[in-house]
Amino acid sequence: MAKVILFASPVFFLLIGLEWWWSRRAARQPASAANLLAGGPAVGYRFNDTVANLSLGMASQVTGLLTKGVMLFFYAVAYEHLALFPAEAFWSTWHGVVLALVLYDFCYYWLHRLGHEMSVLWAAHVVHHQSQTYNLSTALRQTSTGFLLSWVFYLPMALLGVPPAVFAVVALIDLLYQFWVHSEYVGKLGWFDRWFCSPSNHRVHHAVNDGYLDKNYGGVLIIWDRIFGTFCVEAERPVYGTRSPLNSWDPLWANLEVYAALWKDCLAAPRWQDKLLIWFKHPGWRPAGLLQNDAKPPFKMDRVVTFDPILRRGPLAFCALLYVLLLGATVALLDIAGRTQDATVLAALVAGVVAGLWALGATMQGRLSAAMAGVVALSVLATLSAVLGWTQGHYLFKPAAMAGAILLIVLRGAGQIKQGRRLLLLAALAFSLAGDVLLMLPMNLFIQGLAAFLVAHLFYIALFRSDCTQGSWFPSKPALVATTLAALAMYATVYPGLPDVTMQVAVAVYAAVISLMAAQALGRAWLLHTDAALRVGVGACLFMLSDSLIAIHRFVQPLPTSAFWILATYYAAQLLILSNALAPTQQTETGPESLSARA
Repeated sequence: MAKVILFASPVFFLLIGLEWWWSRRAARQPASAANLLAGGPAVGYRFNDTVANLSLGMASQVTGLLTKGVMLFFYAVAYEHLALFPAEAFWSTWHGVVLALVLYDFCYYWLHRLGHEMSVLWAAHVVHHQSQTYNLSTALRQTSTGFLLSWVFYLPMALLGVPPAVFAVVALIDLLYQFWVHSEYVGKLGWFDRWFCSPSNHRVHHAVNDGYLDKNYGGVLIIWDRIFGTFCVEAERPVYGTRSPLNSWDPLWANLEVYAALWKDCLAAPRWQDKLLIWFKHPGWRPAGLLQNDAKPPFKMDRVVTFDPILRRGPLAFCALLYVLLLGATVALLDIAGRTQDATVLAALVAGVVAGLWALGATMQGRLSAAMAGVVALSVLATLSAVLGWTQGHYLFKPAAMAGAILLIVLRGAGQIKQGRRLLLLAALAFSLAGDVLLMLPMNLFIQGLAAFLVAHLFYIALFRSDCTQGSWFPSKPALVATTLAALAMYATVYPGLPDVTMQVAVAVYAAVISLMAAQALGRAWLLHTDAALRVGVGACLFMLSDSLIAIHRFVQPLPTSAFWILATYYAAQLLILSNALAPTQQTETGPESLSARA
């Protein structure tokens, strides 16, 4: 399926380009097709929304390389052991394929319908509905988590004996058909609208208008909606999106927002039965206790606001370039996936593309500067070049990532930040860069690299201490105990493999310093009570994890995926510290009482 999508992608992009051109043309002719819909012209395309749609489609395709097999696995098992009429000769004929397509569309109708009526299924399907505009790019806005439960709805086809190969073919036909119905520039089609899913029918499905809500679920055929009472004719102008707007271009949050809300309600629900019902009731259902204590305002059409943060020309140009690069990386990945059997390499490449898409969304939203997104991209390239064994690329990108981080801080305006804090961060990054270079060189410079990172951690400790001038050096004693125990456990694990006294002393000192850095960062988070401080604390813990993986890989036993996990945790740690350590540090009341009050 990935290969077919790869070959179909140029057609998709060509049609999207043509629709974009038509939307621009129609907008200049108010009496033309721009007014196909009652109540006003079509919205057309917005750069940020379109890129978000396409990014979610890319994320769905690349993560699908790791997850699509789930559905086919369960289907194949059910077919092999439970099929009632496994007549492959019949299902391979044209009329067998047509019947299989009808069966698939029937199963899809119920998956789609329950995807709107059951919270745990809506959590996956919501991604497709989050866009507040409606065009062909919306068709490519797909979930990355649908594999978790969608396979259940197609098991009846396996029981009836539809072979897995035929199932895969009709699934692809059903999916490709639905691309063209995501358009505002195709009007009503008469008799066709009465039998098939059409643009007019599907516009209704994507709308949040009271009369349109939860209607027209059919994928190819609309007759299922007519039979089961969920059909609605398009009359008034549709308003698109969801009744709880996403208001974000982050592809990860787009996939996780409803799961996070359900999990939060699950933890807060007072009764065990409610903790279970939250997942299976209709979206928006909440136990009485939660409704009373945390009521949400009712949805009102006149309060709908289109999420459209302003993006200046410089960041916009950067985002356009980054998107083109990520598109090329996605195409290359889909091609590589058919030729590699190395799951580690595939997973690393998928993670790299997803990280790039996240950085793209954060930049469009203004959460990341273009320069910071560039550092993220260099970090991803440094990690992937190591995983792929591309030595020349690794020699280039690994130092470039830290050099880019240093340049970012050098060029950053001081603002309200004390110069001393900037210098401490610069020193920590500079010694990290030195450690990176020393450890990646072919000569055995492990001790020298260790010493460089040791100094970097000391500068980080001084930086974190500068925000905790009151009280002891380590404000949170539980954090100090926890990180010390973790360091002792790591040292006890690697001690038997340390070759001599020099290495034993060096690793012991390093373990002590890294544990103190993590304790200082966690204590700072406890003291300041800010999201930025918490992220710095997480970054310090990831630094400790990365160093532990290096030690285990070098002195205990080689880890099969060491390059990916060591570098992924290392760069995640550096980026969390880099982007949050210099954030404003407004202190609030401290102590365990205030912490529990905020929880």
